[in-house]
Amino acid sequence: MTEWRIRCPDLDAEWSAEDGESLLESAERAGIGLLSSCRNGTCRACMCRLIAGEVRYRIEWPGLSREEKAEGWVLPCVAEPISDGVVEPLTVVKLFQKTLFPQPSD
Repeated sequence: MTEWRIRCPDLDAEWSAEDGESLLESAERAGIGLLSSCRNGTCRACMCRLIAGEVRYRIEWPGLSREEKAEGWVLPCVAEPISDGVVEPLTVVKLFQKTLFPQPSD
């Protein structure tokens, strides 16, 4: 069985994800606490930025806009890694900064 290494520098954490296991499931199995609620890709509570790596989704169109996907946002509850990766959880502070202080586009 294939295993992928996932790192989260913000939490000083690293864990393995088995093939077919979501990022959220693998984090929980490793004792890593990522935010979550619905677990089906609609509430966006678990939203993270994928800094490196690739994922595939369990559902056709997760609750992300095209722009968010292009910016690297993923929903770990329905995203399965297909390579090693690095994730950055969305925190209240980051959400506040993104909403009130958007950065100009390059």
